[in-house]
Amino acid sequence: MNLAGILAASTSTAVLVEGESDRVAVETLAARLSLPLAGLGVQVVAMGGITNIVHHLVALSGEHPAREHAAGPPDVSPPDTDRTVRVGGLYDAAEERFVIKGLDRVGLRPEVATTPLSEHGFFRCDRDLEDELMRAVGTDGFLALIEAEGELRSFERLRGQPAQRERTTTQQLHRFIGSKGGRKERYGRRLAETLPLDRVPAPLDALLRWAT
Repeated sequence: MNLAGILAASTSTAVLVEGESDRVAVETLAARLSLPLAGLGVQVVAMGGITNIVHHLVALSGEHPAREHAAGPPDVSPPDTDRTVRVGGLYDAAEERFVIKGLDRVGLRPEVATTPLSEHGFFRCDRDLEDELMRAVGTDGFLALIEAEGELRSFERLRGQPAQRERTTTQQLHRFIGSKGGRKERYGRRLAETLPLDRVPAPLDALLRWAT
């Protein structure tokens, strides 16, 4: 994987997230908080799935051999450049092993790592970022958002399906945003746009503080 065409020349901090919906949500909230990510040298990179984190870290590090590091945000040097890029990101609790594998692969954790991954710039969502945003907005708030988007009838049709009737509203909402192409990205943006700023999810707040 060649990240030369992905990372901007001004990037000094790369934030790795699983997909486009996560990237849009992070960038949207940063804008609302008046954090000029590009101006601060911060670039959010959607990896196309957490299993790609090893490839991204290897690409950023230029296949550096494993080496000892003090606890702290990882610093890597993209191949064919003289610059050092800080790397961090968001991940889901169930997929923590992939982050550990990636950091270990390029030697960005101490050999015996006992510190949380947040000490290395990676912040954990309980389920996923969409769930963190949905809980912060609240079920009623999300339903109001779906209605404002003109999709309440579509949601009601989904929750009336036999496979959905015994599920909780939260589970139905998760299924809804993942049931149509582009919907996760659109609602990732809309959730970040309507999120009360005093209820920013802890992992997202911590990531933005670290990155900026």
